[in-house]
Amino acid sequence: MTASGTTRQQLSALTLLLLVRSVSADPYPVNDRIDVEHYRFELVLSDDRDAIDMQARVDVRILDANVNELALDLVKRSSERDGRGMEVASVTRDGEALLYYHDDDVLRIDVPAADAADGRLSVTLRYSGVPDAGLVIGPNKHGDRTYFSDNWPNKARHWLATVDHIADKATSEFLVTAPSRLQVISNGLQVERSNLDSGRTLTHWKQSVPVSPWLYVVGAAEFAVQRVGEFDHKPIETWVYRQDREAGFYDFAVPTKEALAFYSSYVGPFEYEKLANVQSNSVGGGMEAASAILYGDKSVTGQRTRRWQTVIVHEVAHHWFGNSVTEATWDDVWLSEGFTTYFTYLYFEHANGQADFARYMEDARKQAFEFSAENPDYRVRHADLQDMANVTTRQIYQKGAWILHMLRMLVGDDVWWRGIQDYYRKYRNSTATTEDFQRVMETACGCELGDYFDYWLRTGSVVTLDGGWRYSNGKVRIDLERRGHVDGTPELTLEAAVYFADSPVPDIVSMPLTAEGASLEVDVPTEPVRILLDPNTRLLAEWTFDER
Repeated sequence: MTASGTTRQQLSALTLLLLVRSVSADPYPVNDRIDVEHYRFELVLSDDRDAIDMQARVDVRILDANVNELALDLVKRSSERDGRGMEVASVTRDGEALLYYHDDDVLRIDVPAADAADGRLSVTLRYSGVPDAGLVIGPNKHGDRTYFSDNWPNKARHWLATVDHIADKATSEFLVTAPSRLQVISNGLQVERSNLDSGRTLTHWKQSVPVSPWLYVVGAAEFAVQRVGEFDHKPIETWVYRQDREAGFYDFAVPTKEALAFYSSYVGPFEYEKLANVQSNSVGGGMEAASAILYGDKSVTGQRTRRWQTVIVHEVAHHWFGNSVTEATWDDVWLSEGFTTYFTYLYFEHANGQADFARYMEDARKQAFEFSAENPDYRVRHADLQDMANVTTRQIYQKGAWILHMLRMLVGDDVWWRGIQDYYRKYRNSTATTEDFQRVMETACGCELGDYFDYWLRTGSVVTLDGGWRYSNGKVRIDLERRGHVDGTPELTLEAAVYFADSPVPDIVSMPLTAEGASLEVDVPTEPVRILLDPNTRLLAEWTFDER
């Protein structure tokens, strides 16, 4: 997700009657006795009303024969929501009714003892209602009625009966009946598109790769659709409003394939059956819904602007970090947003050169310090996040990117890339924590990284320096004093570029950066004309520095 995406629903706590295990101190415990393997949603959309009709089948693997209840998140219709929400009509197993209780936005279903002993359960739900969130129904920028999902970060429960937890990944399929004027996009590959009676069309999409519920997607609009090409025998598509056909086809033609190739080569294989770029009215920036990325109404400009090209690359990168390797709880959201921000910069370094990469990093550094000035104690890794409105900030993106960059500088390119590839290989289509990532990188480098991870992720740490340089008798002396938080400072190195009048190429000198600061004295052939700190953009630091 790009930073302009929305987060606006608090993650409600679920009190389970089951034995549960907490990852970190997750306010929504993960139930490790039940594993949802597949969802099948049969959805009916209408131009005449905002209410949806749903038949959902949930296939569950039961890991403990003593389980007697299946709990699914589903927001109930209520007067507090002006009548919005879902009303359950029936819950069945093989056509036989099951007992259920729907309250506190949780649907609790009795699990028959025979199914618990067998280890398998498949239940079918019928429900309907007007979504209070999660599915945006209304006019797009051209005034056409459209339907687009908006599940981030935990709003799938407003229209999809799921275990709406980031760590609960399952395969899925959507069978959407809609007015024939609409085309429907969803996750995975299209299985069927058939004309029905009464001016309706059935579209069936199926995804064989497991993802978290917030990555499920449905979009229904009067689209113009282009098959852009293929990557690794998988289709690349563009879906834009019919009025934006020419401009949208131009904007989204690149750099999707190039980004797919870069990440596949440097990180690991692309897991999904297709990649579609979809114009929508349910997001402001971009949303990395698996295999069908949503972009805002205004994403189509016909000019391939730098902003939207950056968003495309960022959302493509999410298919490795966030979608495939998913953070185990929202406390570790930097594993998604910090990673994709940095890998966006790495792509542009690959495509355009080091100078372009440096511009991205310098802008990220500026944003990180602006945020830190207003929020000095903010930590990139959340501490038991309770309010989902606070799940992401600029610091998660920009400082998160810098943490990865400085780690790369610390362990070296070869080790860093080997660690990234090992991390992806080990956790793809699964979940990971910051500790998991740290262990993989420690194995790759054969070193201890606890101080580094603690300092940069678990405190509000920044590096602020004040000092200068002076020349005397064939020597240059640099002195810098450290300001702000310095407790637990890990190993850091600061570079300086020393420029001379007779050469455009500077001498690069390095000095260790301690809790007190940095000092260095070096012999020089002549008096320098200037000295610049961090010429290769390697350290998240700000400074005042001049000739003294």
